[in-house]
Amino acid sequence: MKKIFGFPVDKETRCIHYHGEVDVIAIKFFCCNHYYPCYKCHEEEANHPIERWPKQQFNEKAILCGVCKMEHTIEAYKNMNACLNCGAKFNDRCELHYPLYFEEAE
Repeated sequence: MKKIFGFPVDKETRCIHYHGEVDVIAIKFFCCNHYYPCYKCHEEEANHPIERWPKQQFNEKAILCGVCKMEHTIEAYKNMNACLNCGAKFNDRCELHYPLYFEEAE
């Protein structure tokens, strides 16, 4: 099982910042290769700034479904609203935070 850093509050990767029913992913941060439930957890625990995933590496598995623990590529995650394995719904409002995690297309 992947270790989740930060401040998770349950076994499905919800955290003290985002703990709604559909807040069930963790993101592997490019800068440290650690999974965190959200950018706020990373900012509060890590001793370095966030580095975004370069678009050339969007084929890397960096999104963890908190329900079934399947890892997804960034590219797949950005084009789905539920886990491809177990069907757990993901929070579509996470898209608002993509610029914090992923380089934007030019």
